[in-house]
Amino acid sequence: MAKTAVRGTFLDFVDDPWTHVGAETEATRFFADGLLVISDGLVVAFGDYAETAAAHPDAEITHLPDRLIVPGFVDGHIHFPQTRVLGGYGEQLLPWLQKTVFPEERRYADREYAQEGARHFFDTLLASGTTTFQAFTSSAPVCTEVLFDEAARRNMRAIAGITAIDQNAPDWFQISPADFYAAATEQIAEYHGKGRNLYAITPRFAFGATEELLETCRRLKEENPDVWVHTHISENPAEIRGVLDLHADCTDYLGVYEKYGLVGPKFTGGHGVWLSNGEFRRMSDSGAAVTFCPCSNLYLGSGLFRLGRATDPEHRVRMTFGTDVGGGNRFSMLNVLEDAYKVGMLNNCMLDGSIVPSDQDLAESERNKLSPLRAFYSITLGGAQGLYIDDRVGNFDLGKEADFVALDWNGGPPATAWHMSLLAPDGGPTTVQDAAELLFGIMMVGDERAVDETWLMGQRAYKKA
Repeated sequence: MAKTAVRGTFLDFVDDPWTHVGAETEATRFFADGLLVISDGLVVAFGDYAETAAAHPDAEITHLPDRLIVPGFVDGHIHFPQTRVLGGYGEQLLPWLQKTVFPEERRYADREYAQEGARHFFDTLLASGTTTFQAFTSSAPVCTEVLFDEAARRNMRAIAGITAIDQNAPDWFQISPADFYAAATEQIAEYHGKGRNLYAITPRFAFGATEELLETCRRLKEENPDVWVHTHISENPAEIRGVLDLHADCTDYLGVYEKYGLVGPKFTGGHGVWLSNGEFRRMSDSGAAVTFCPCSNLYLGSGLFRLGRATDPEHRVRMTFGTDVGGGNRFSMLNVLEDAYKVGMLNNCMLDGSIVPSDQDLAESERNKLSPLRAFYSITLGGAQGLYIDDRVGNFDLGKEADFVALDWNGGPPATAWHMSLLAPDGGPTTVQDAAELLFGIMMVGDERAVDETWLMGQRAYKKA
């Protein structure tokens, strides 16, 4: 098989920076002049340019100068049929769903409309540097079919499944447990593990699921133990009260999903804003994951996710970051990092003892601070680990799929280049610390315009005009 290679400045992660407090660069791999060698879409060599090029003289090299190349971004929680609901004004979660979301998602029962939506969805993801995503679809089977078909055409890694809801939604939006079971079973056979597609059993949230529907999810998981489970959890106080009213035998939201055998490896609960300490510990013990969706949590007024609690070294929870479009108002994971940093700093302040001295927890306070290395780990290797796909994507280890993003640190608002010239005065970073400072500038000052190129399986899939 012919080999190709990309030369440039590379940064990726080999460990979790939160486990290297005060020495985060130990979790990082950096080559100021590196070479990534690719064959059949997979990484076959990675290292210093001179040494690696000498070992692979037959590789055709593409040089990407004045760019910082990082692994492709992982969006752990996004809604495919909400692409056009960005900017729905002035509601918290439950009324926003009824007023804005359900009517638009209903339109995705039409294949032609869904296909048009898919083109916009995938184009925007790639322009934002996202190469892997876990998505909600809708209760119409065709919506999920269109998503998987387009992901296969783009050769993009996707985790998704028909999204089930059978209460607390309009009758025209619901799907019966029997129809959900039939559609999910058919789709698992058709799509799961085919190409880069992976299937997730997807109850929308416990507030929208009868006991019969949750039992159906349990049955599907028992029959298909290797598939994923993706849902929402503890996003909004009104939602949580509604869930506990429906399940009087459960003392917290996580307990509902535990009751139906859904919590464990490959389980992701989106948001988790109001998870208790006990729920975080149980998620850690079970191997479940939570997705931090700061843009959406702020936009819908849901609350501040406790990043420092999720990263407690005694009870570390697997974690992804997500845009949650259309609750989130941007497709860009760089904007997610910007808002995540701000949420973390608010929590940092509330725990440092300056407001209520008795609430002081300096260790947790510090863990809320989203350094650039913690941030980019979270949307690359950390996101892949949260989804249990770090054997396939997340960094440039040998054998992994060659998905990556070339960042232009001058891309962004008009003043960006002038500002960033302070961080990269000589054309680019030469040390890992230089690169970290540059990444922080990109995530706080830049936006999706910082994404110059996005590559999937060693092929350029997007180039900024």
